[in-house]
Amino acid sequence: MDFLPIGDYGIVGNLETCALVGRDGTVDWWCLPHIESSSIFAGILDPEVGGQFAIQPTGEFESDQEYVERTNVLETSFTTESGTATLTDFMPVVGEQQTLDIAEHALYRRVECGEGSIELDIEFAPRFDYARAETIVEAVDGGVLATGNDEELFCRSSIAFDAENGTATGTVTLDEGDAVWFVCQYGERERIDDEEAAAMLEATTQFWKGWVHHCTDSERCLFYGPWHELVIRSELVLKLLMRRETSAIAAAPTTSLPETIGGERNWDYRFNWIRDAAFTVQALHELGHAGEVEDFFEECLSRIAEGESGRVEQPFYGVDGEEIPEEEELDHLEGYRHSSPVRIGNAAGDQRQLDVYGELVLAIHETTQYSETLSEANWRVVRDVVDHVCEVWDEPGYGIWEDRVDPKQFVYSKVMCWAAIDRALTMAEATDYEAPTDEWEAVRAEIEERVLDEGYDEEMGSFTRSFETDNVDASLLRLPVVGFLEPDDDRILGTIEAVQDHLATDEGLVYRYDTDDGLDGEENPFVLCSFWLVDALALAGRREEARELYTDVLEHATSLGLFAEQVDGETGEQRGNFPQAFSHLGLINSAIYVSEGADPRTPTPIGVDAPDGTS
Repeated sequence: MDFLPIGDYGIVGNLETCALVGRDGTVDWWCLPHIESSSIFAGILDPEVGGQFAIQPTGEFESDQEYVERTNVLETSFTTESGTATLTDFMPVVGEQQTLDIAEHALYRRVECGEGSIELDIEFAPRFDYARAETIVEAVDGGVLATGNDEELFCRSSIAFDAENGTATGTVTLDEGDAVWFVCQYGERERIDDEEAAAMLEATTQFWKGWVHHCTDSERCLFYGPWHELVIRSELVLKLLMRRETSAIAAAPTTSLPETIGGERNWDYRFNWIRDAAFTVQALHELGHAGEVEDFFEECLSRIAEGESGRVEQPFYGVDGEEIPEEEELDHLEGYRHSSPVRIGNAAGDQRQLDVYGELVLAIHETTQYSETLSEANWRVVRDVVDHVCEVWDEPGYGIWEDRVDPKQFVYSKVMCWAAIDRALTMAEATDYEAPTDEWEAVRAEIEERVLDEGYDEEMGSFTRSFETDNVDASLLRLPVVGFLEPDDDRILGTIEAVQDHLATDEGLVYRYDTDDGLDGEENPFVLCSFWLVDALALAGRREEARELYTDVLEHATSLGLFAEQVDGETGEQRGNFPQAFSHLGLINSAIYVSEGADPRTPTPIGVDAPDGTS
């Protein structure tokens, strides 16, 4: 079996987990019961071993995919010589569709013949625990049952299956207007009939359309324009990656999709990076989602409170708050297009990444500006964090890109420590809460002096990646966004020019850095960094240039409007885990930056609690 291009997949989900559905009608990735759980289908990492659930025409066919407008309901259309059919995939949203009795972890698949007649082959081949557990598949009354690893997956359908050697197969011929349903249920066997399934499709469609309604009114939306639908798609992607109860956001729903084909840069991104979530606050507020912003506010504070006197114990967590499993390699899977190793877990969870403190406090500050109040109890937690920053800011770390070499004095990390103190001082002044402001101001000034002295290269006319090197880094494009210097400062303009000269392709795609990171091989341009260049140009007053670059970057989206972590600089194909939250956050925020009259650095204050509890 061949590997599909990464960009030939769509994503569906239920705020608990996600599945990838290929343009060929195959579910090639699905982890259950949660996004960070072990896979049941992992054909994207090994078509022969990983497991898949295919519904596709017999013989040759052409296909395409699109979403039902402004939803996460995916349609795959098939065209053959004899007829056409549409495959619809969706997951009911757990906890949101209370009017219907639904299975909590279920994937619904309906195929309907549109014209003529069409014969379809079905192959149901789940493989529990990343295909490490023995899986038994047997035909049962009303469908097919798979068991293994003390788990079960029941696929309800009216067609007859033959089961042999862990795989169930079947064939169905549909004439115009005929339809057949397949309902995959994890851990339970609800007898859902076709009428109930159709009602579930309607309810799921309405849920997603209702969720995005904030961004469908041209008079209310800051960025209603040629990229409006891509912004909505990005909004829907971010929601899919969020855990329903906490709004913790997974960086991506997949593991080990390679940054370069055949390389070792294959990572597990199914966890909640604090910085990713922090960037989410700005984007979702601008889209009108106050509930998610407030949930994130509480999630941030709970993470801080769990630390040791203001210390963030790790830069990312499981989306349910659990510890990250030890990084291990799955040698029995060959990896996407033979790119090994396949990894689960992530060793970067033990790294010190000082920039996280800045992103965290920035997010809390922005949340209080948007919709949430800051109680005195929560302020004490923030104060502990900033006190800790004052103690550790001058220590080396691993940085935003999680290098696997010796820690360094990364300039971006220093600036984010500066930003943590700066925003805490702003919040202290606004609330009159107790704080050692003199000490904080002194440390803030010390960080600024050190960065300007050791982190800026006069000869290059640019800030540098670290105090120890003279390389440039795309994260430096964030300096004007956080307010370290004005966007039109010559040192910022010089840094923008250095990024364009050293890290940008002719198409405007931007690499993260151009220096050794402790790993073999090379990476590809990083989508978020391309959007950061858009932001920096817009803030510097070069709005038309920013708009042109933004339009160029959007050309690299898939036909469904999705982005992976990176884009191949030579072929334009998607690379890395897919779809990537960072990329879609960047798309949304850049839409705001390049829109006339919008400045996301200056949110409209909604208020913070005064010491007496009044607003």
